[in-house]
Amino acid sequence: MSTPTSTPAGNIADPGPLGLAAFAATTFVLSTFNANLITDKTLVAVVLPLALFYGGLAQLLAGMWEFRKGNTFGATAFTSYGAFWLSYAAFAKFVAPGLPAATAHQASGLFLLVWAVFTVYMTVAALRTTGAILAVFVTLSATFIVLCVADFAQSETTVKAGGWLGLVTAVCAWYASFAGVTNSTSERPVVPVFPNVATRLHLHRGGPVAGARA
Repeated sequence: MSTPTSTPAGNIADPGPLGLAAFAATTFVLSTFNANLITDKTLVAVVLPLALFYGGLAQLLAGMWEFRKGNTFGATAFTSYGAFWLSYAAFAKFVAPGLPAATAHQASGLFLLVWAVFTVYMTVAALRTTGAILAVFVTLSATFIVLCVADFAQSETTVKAGGWLGLVTAVCAWYASFAGVTNSTSERPVVPVFPNVATRLHLHRGGPVAGARA
């Protein structure tokens, strides 16, 4: 009996634009509340469905497909931030309401701190991707750091600053998503993603820069 052989899978679509769009939309909605652009806090519940199904599930799936494509950076980023939104939804719905009012800010601050650490070292790795992706991670790092400080310091003004940084992050992620999906449907790249950022920073050591599609 002959040994069964697997047929190589065909090329799969780039999951990056999906993951970026999911991240951008959820970040944008939450950041509008953090920036106090919408003052009715009862409406913040709209974030939870987005966090579960778009920012969470869709990004998690994008991360799994990045594993399939062999993209370690994309797989780590999308899977992690998908898990971030899922855990945020669970924290906001089931954990935060039961925390003592006097110390709840410490729990949320710690939650944001670990994500700030993760995002900062992912920003270092993003130096070898594109300018568009690097912009997402630089602004996201600033967002997490400022929101973390805001929670530990219990500063509403700092929360607003973090909200505005989150809005900038969302716009950067939407741009990167737009560039990815538009360039994939065009005969040639039409939206710049600034792929030579590593070269300009003298980090390139031969071979193509990861993720550096024009």
